[in-house]
Amino acid sequence: MTSILSIQDVSRRCGLSEPTLRYYEEVGLIGPVEREGRSGHRRYHEQDVETLQMLACLRAMGVGIEDMRTYQANRARGHASAGEQRDLLLRHAQRIKAEIVTLGIHMDYLQQKAALWDARERGDDAAEARVQAHIHDLLPHLAPVAR
Repeated sequence: MTSILSIQDVSRRCGLSEPTLRYYEEVGLIGPVEREGRSGHRRYHEQDVETLQMLACLRAMGVGIEDMRTYQANRARGHASAGEQRDLLLRHAQRIKAEIVTLGIHMDYLQQKAALWDARERGDDAAEARVQAHIHDLLPHLAPVAR
């Protein structure tokens, strides 16, 4: 027996909001979702939940709607699209890798700024000068917003 789930149940299981679930149906990432006769309430099946959990994972990794569509289409095509699927995932892996590098620089900047104020609090002019030099070296690597 397959279980039939409400939109609230699916939202809780997938970690996607109800408006997001409706939107994913609207843009064709899922569904059309079965409706209950008189009320018109959405009724999801386990297969829908599995697809939505996969989409939630992609969304959490910053994959956009168009790439989600491509991913879904490639999944449906199976082994014939393996290379295309690999390339799509590797492209996002590279984007995340670049974000990690950027976050590392931001972390270093914040730690150095804290060290600067620590040196000032201690009155350690030599440490302050070293930290200032390090911060100066970081500045070209920071996004304009972070300066």
